Amino acid sequence: MPPHDEEEHHQLLADRLLNSNEEESAYDYSDKVHIIGVDEEHNDDDFTKTPPFSWKKLWAFTGPGFLMSIAFLDPGNLEGDLQAGAIAGYSLLWLLFWATAMGLLVQLLAARLGVATSKHLAELCRDEYPKWARLLLWVMTELALIGADIQEVIGSAIAIKILSRGFLPLWSGVVITALDCFVFLFLENYGVRKLEALFAVLIAVMAVSFAWMFGETKPNGVELLVGVVVPKLSSKTIKQAVGIVGCVIMPHNVFLHSALVQSRDIDNRKIGRVREALKYYSIESTIALAISFMINLFVTTVFAKSFYGSEIANSIGLENAGQYLQDKYGGGSFPILYIWAIGLLAAGQSSTITGTYAGQFIMGGFLHMRLKKWQRALITRSCAIVPTLIVALAFDTSEKSLDVLNEWLNVLQCVQIPFALIPLLCLVSREEIMGIFKIGSTIKVISWLVAVLVMLINGYLLMDSLSSAVSGMLFTSVVVAFTGAYIAFIVYLISRGITFPNWFVKHKSSSSIDN
Repeated sequence: MPPHDEEEHHQLLADRLLNSNEEESAYDYSDKVHIIGVDEEHNDDDFTKTPPFSWKKLWAFTGPGFLMSIAFLDPGNLEGDLQAGAIAGYSLLWLLFWATAMGLLVQLLAARLGVATSKHLAELCRDEYPKWARLLLWVMTELALIGADIQEVIGSAIAIKILSRGFLPLWSGVVITALDCFVFLFLENYGVRKLEALFAVLIAVMAVSFAWMFGETKPNGVELLVGVVVPKLSSKTIKQAVGIVGCVIMPHNVFLHSALVQSRDIDNRKIGRVREALKYYSIESTIALAISFMINLFVTTVFAKSFYGSEIANSIGLENAGQYLQDKYGGGSFPILYIWAIGLLAAGQSSTITGTYAGQFIMGGFLHMRLKKWQRALITRSCAIVPTLIVALAFDTSEKSLDVLNEWLNVLQCVQIPFALIPLLCLVSREEIMGIFKIGSTIKVISWLVAVLVMLINGYLLMDSLSSAVSGMLFTSVVVAFTGAYIAFIVYLISRGITFPNWFVKHKSSSSIDN
């Protein structure tokens, strides 16, 4: 990179850091994990030099990627895993692998945006778009968050109901899960590392629980390996394939990761320090999603071994999955029903806390609300808990209704995906925002291909769901009008991110002057 480009970027980072200090940031300085000085003999004045690799540094940076990976392990993903295994057997494991890889790419872009700009995605959307557009983006993101939170809270409530042997109904499990907000607030007061340690424990609980189930059921190793390596797709498994890809990118998780990476105190005025942070975040995010892939693989293969080709394969959901396993494998030294419930509870509790965390950044970023953390957390929690309580009271006695509700919540989140992906890809491609850390042409093309693929797949799921539900002239007209406005807003967001070559801009300017 030419020296003058480095100097310009150095000045851009310095100006941005000065401006960010005047605004409310994702983390207070006292709350951040301090990186400078860790495993370093001296500070180098060369702002372009990247410090050598250090295991201590990697440990210091480890945390945000694991919080981000929780969204790949929430109850909605687990239900997609078990249904894919029961209906498609081992045949979609290759898609699970590549879907996780696509999710990793998107999350690394979110981390890159947060580190390079010292702002998270919601803050940058507030700066980038006019008021009407950013408010609409905020509403869409909040709807996606509420939809995800309902699934996560219901998942926890189902686990609590199982572990209490039915003594605690679904609605009481929702109330208990809502209290995790206070656990979150309590731990946050003791520092971000304590909160990250809690998530590490919950991920470990999931890993042990589902690995135990894997060991109990003994899936076929050869079929597992073939399923991961050999792509296979049929018309009978297309819906499960769409579900696997659709669950990978959660809109609120993109916003969350761009904020989490700011929990480390990085000297953003030095290019070398930014490169160093991006390197460590890439490593820890890859490790975190590799672990999440293994956990999802455990769940998928357990149900592939147990129920693929059976009469009950199409009727398995979160609430009855444990009982079906219990009926097939018996009690054992520790009933598999409760092993399933413990893993499900860890997934639900961890994902609801990250949902609360994401809600704080989303609301604070889009609306620039200067509220205390506990106030934002309570507002975010209330937005999700009230509709979830209504759902729990309405569907407590009907497993089929819960499955239908879950399908529509997946559709709700599918609708919102473009409103996280498009702003992200547009922003990380712009030099005036990212400086020298804007993505290159190759990564840009790959990222847009992934984004288009994910949006097309989720569009298929949306149209499939609507085609079976839409009836009547009035309802059809409303859906058509909504679809038109939806597409128009997507086109608007894409057009905002289009950058023209310098010669084109100069030509347009000279033409305007001549006229």
